Amino acid sequence: MTCDRGPARLRSRWRRLDAGRQALLALAHLRNGDTYTRLAAGFEVGLATAWRYVQEVIALLATAADDLATAMKKIRMLAYAILDGTLIPIDRIADQKPYCSGKHKRHRVNVQVIADAVGRLVWASPALPGSVHDLTAARTHGIIDALTSADVMHCCPRRATTIVQAILFLHHVEANRYSR
Repeated sequence: MTCDRGPARLRSRWRRLDAGRQALLALAHLRNGDTYTRLAAGFEVGLATAWRYVQEVIALLATAADDLATAMKKIRMLAYAILDGTLIPIDRIADQKPYCSGKHKRHRVNVQVIADAVGRLVWASPALPGSVHDLTAARTHGIIDALTSADVMHCCPRRATTIVQAILFLHHVEANRYSR
């Protein structure tokens, strides 16, 4: 059966969920960490379909993310930027040693993140193996050079304590406004 609306008209494969429900399924996974099994049951789709929908949405969202040059245009307007690396746990087999973080004794990827003064994410780097040091990762991605050439103050060791304490104070002021 064909119709003049929907997937047949768009020449895409038939979809069990419309785009809105597919996005909701993916957001439930990304935001809440719902497993594919729970998503499949909750949205009444198969396990493979839930996995495919999440992967499609992730790929679509990733294409919309800014590259470093584009993000630097936004970062230049900030009073300062916070650069930090984070290790994200991943499932890997034992023979993939570069992904093993010796410090944490687990397989991880290293992602460098630039945030604004209140901690909102501005940019995130592509993932590198967890064994890569944060400073090496920042240099590999050209972050240090980009921040320096843009004359953006980033959270260096000499200013880190003062900046973190200032943010903590502002956080407490904001939290106390709503606790009354």
